[in-house]
Amino acid sequence: MLEVAGRRLEVAEETRPWLTRCERDARLGGVQITAESPTAAAPTSALARFGWAALILATLYVCYFSHLGALGFVGPDEPRYAWVARAMVETGDWVTPRLYGKPWFEKPVLFYWGAALSFKFFGVSEASARLPSAVSALLATVALAWLAWRMYSAETAGLVLLMLPTTVGMIGFSHAAATDMPFSGMLTTAMVAAAIVVGIVLPAGSAPPRTPIAALVAFGVFLGAATLAKGPAAIVLAGGGSGLWAFLTGRWRDAFRLAHPIATGAFCVTALPWYVLCALRNPGFLRVFIYEHNFARYLTPEFRHVQPIWFFGPILLLGLLIWTGFFGSVLKDAARAWREGRWRNSPELFPASWAIFTFAFFTLSKSKLPGYILPAVPPLILLAAHSVSLRLQSKVAGERWVGIMAGITLMGVGGGTLASLNRIPFAVDYSPPPPSGPFGWAILVVVLGGIASIILGIHRRPSAALSACVLSLILAISLSMTGDSRRALNAGVSAGPIDRSYASANASAYKLSRSFQYALNFYQHREVPEWSPDATQAGWVFVQAGQMNELRALGLKCPASIAYPALVVCQDPGLPGRASDRRKAQ
Repeated sequence: MLEVAGRRLEVAEETRPWLTRCERDARLGGVQITAESPTAAAPTSALARFGWAALILATLYVCYFSHLGALGFVGPDEPRYAWVARAMVETGDWVTPRLYGKPWFEKPVLFYWGAALSFKFFGVSEASARLPSAVSALLATVALAWLAWRMYSAETAGLVLLMLPTTVGMIGFSHAAATDMPFSGMLTTAMVAAAIVVGIVLPAGSAPPRTPIAALVAFGVFLGAATLAKGPAAIVLAGGGSGLWAFLTGRWRDAFRLAHPIATGAFCVTALPWYVLCALRNPGFLRVFIYEHNFARYLTPEFRHVQPIWFFGPILLLGLLIWTGFFGSVLKDAARAWREGRWRNSPELFPASWAIFTFAFFTLSKSKLPGYILPAVPPLILLAAHSVSLRLQSKVAGERWVGIMAGITLMGVGGGTLASLNRIPFAVDYSPPPPSGPFGWAILVVVLGGIASIILGIHRRPSAALSACVLSLILAISLSMTGDSRRALNAGVSAGPIDRSYASANASAYKLSRSFQYALNFYQHREVPEWSPDATQAGWVFVQAGQMNELRALGLKCPASIAYPALVVCQDPGLPGRASDRRKAQ
């Protein structure tokens, strides 16, 4: 209800964010305007608010910051990026990224700066290398929650603070020493500022009462930071998402505010100095980085990351877990807005355009990696949180299904994990894997949490159901990264558990995958050479379990057995004449 001069008028629900702003501005001018919602939930108790706040803080900590160093570096990217950051600290050169002493321009500098500062203050470790990603995830979450509060309500903001950190995509990439989360975090914050600049909380055609200088500066600074994280893709995604929104709404004038001199200047001050300085110091920088690692990567299959056109569909659904099932409600709300003819003026159209353009842009790329689609997760969670909030407040039918859907999805995650345990690369000879042990208990907690959510949903207690869902998930995360389960998983996926006593000038590697080779290089603090059968000098040979029999046949001493793909160490006694032995073995 809108009350003006004692008269009450009905207003549409989507105008309430604007009314809240008008109410505040009108009070400053001495005019009494109030907005009431007959369906607004009654104020909760102080104890309930405290419990909600405690759950949010626990979720943010567990999902983003706990167990950052539980696993050694995984995959080929983490150890290489960590090497570059460590080299910055050791050499004092904070301009030119260097891998094994040579300039390396695969990615810009933002992540390296963050990891190098973390190494400098907290020491060189896996947790320090991953800290920039965790901080970036937190920044994106807080910024998106603030936008949810401006667009909708405090309740929607609280849901964002619970739902975004508990997605598989945000949990995984916040624990990765890679550029994906810094890029997504900076881009998300830039798009939050863009939403304020273009005025999506105002009715169509209405201009902000004054130039939003703070939002313009924030947009320029964080877009510049995103460009320092991954390159020109930040400009493309921000411009494309905003342009798609302007095309659908016809609000081109609002969209062009993003090119305001204040925003442009803030962007240039943030992004350009490093690019200019690096290009001056390294004549080949622009060709290698701009052409090879941006245009060629996007337009050609040169980098061998070719995937089918539908690749990002299932990847995005997986990244949105445990909230994937809620997007049926999001689509239902969108269809209702379409039927009622209010979709053009709906605030939801901005995050939807942001997510759709991101998905379409990377779908057309010739190179596809799972981390590319991460920037689409935050806007989609914002839409999901709003959809859930409408049902929690009984403004839209489906209150019961909030808890039921969350519970079903959570049980599916637990059941799927249990069914695929034999595909998880545990080093089973190092320590027996689940279902016995902490990992098994974690799966049980997830399943019980799903059952509790379903029961609470049936009894129309959706808030309690969501709380049970989130609480069981963060407990499961804590359980799975402890004890034998963590040690067995770490030994199966990383070179980190290798005893540092094996570090020596005589250590070498034999037929390692890229992931293990790069990680071994980082931990050994040098490029570990490939072992040759012609070697006559005694030393250690790092090898994956599948190649141990080859080395045994050549006279090396290897462990009795260990489950693939764990990294193991064989001893080379330095026997002469090994080349002839190899020919006999063949």
